[in-house]
Amino acid sequence: MTARLGVFTRLLDETSPGERYRNATDQIVAAERLGYHSAWVAQHHFHALEGGLPAPAVFLASVAALTRDIRLGFGVITLPLEHPLRVAEDLAVLDEISRGRVEVGFGTGGTPSSFRAFGFDAADRRQIYADHLAVVTDAWAGRDLADPENQLYPPAPTLADRRWEATFSADGAARIGAGGSGLMLSRSQPRPESTPDAEIWELQEAVVDAYLENLPDGVAPRIAASRSVFVADDETTWRREAERGLRVVANRGSLWGLDPDDPVEKLISRSNSVVGTSEQVAEQLTRDTILPRATDLLVQVHSIDPVHELVLRSHELLAREVVPALGGLVELTTPHLEVAR
Repeated sequence: MTARLGVFTRLLDETSPGERYRNATDQIVAAERLGYHSAWVAQHHFHALEGGLPAPAVFLASVAALTRDIRLGFGVITLPLEHPLRVAEDLAVLDEISRGRVEVGFGTGGTPSSFRAFGFDAADRRQIYADHLAVVTDAWAGRDLADPENQLYPPAPTLADRRWEATFSADGAARIGAGGSGLMLSRSQPRPESTPDAEIWELQEAVVDAYLENLPDGVAPRIAASRSVFVADDETTWRREAERGLRVVANRGSLWGLDPDDPVEKLISRSNSVVGTSEQVAEQLTRDTILPRATDLLVQVHSIDPVHELVLRSHELLAREVVPALGGLVELTTPHLEVAR
């Protein structure tokens, strides 16, 4: 299987909200020109250090006007915190104005304080998620909504076929597979205490197995592997950026198993980051046993978080130098030198 290349932006620049959104837009427009298949954004409420985008549909609507073919993905919408009918309507409209380019990822969310602000208890998130997902699915299927006169407008009968769900666990993957959704794998994974140095692909093999074993007959698998990837022109650049970015994350305690006193090489390894020159990154990606099983590789520079210009350069090096060195493991679409405005 050959994985399609996508870009995942987390909007974490140390600047104003407006500049964050402009930088992310620049990255997606540049990704389309380079031949990336998809662009994904994550939803986060309130916590700017985790990702400052509470309204991803609004943002992607603006991106849709500046792009032509790149798929526009949500990775993910925190569905328990949203009104499910409004989600169904917003995405139906976005799919219309983007000419059918929407890919929809859903997740349960996790920050307890966010749930309190929306009037929910985080302990109930899985049940709320299941209830809201059922409403969204019914709306997209064209079923009556509380009254025979109520049906989704605009109709979006194919959006359910572009639904993705995120999980860390084999049990969650089994449920996702049984429901026929695409599986979204995280860029990081909790490590068991017994295997603190396990590679991310080793931890995710059982998750993929459970998904495939429960996928209904006749439903094609969709597996998106998110990975932290930063490509630089030279060792001085990638070491400097990794040293700075990962120590910030380690000091915040916002990623599993990072000790701020560790050497940068260990921080890179424990954060599941793929970092280096084009040749070094290609070699690391070829060792990832999930990629031959994935339909999509979604790359993000978090948690390295280099400056905007180096993010653009990383995506360029990945498309022009790393992908050709992977021997068909990952593919691009036809690059667009000009994008319709």
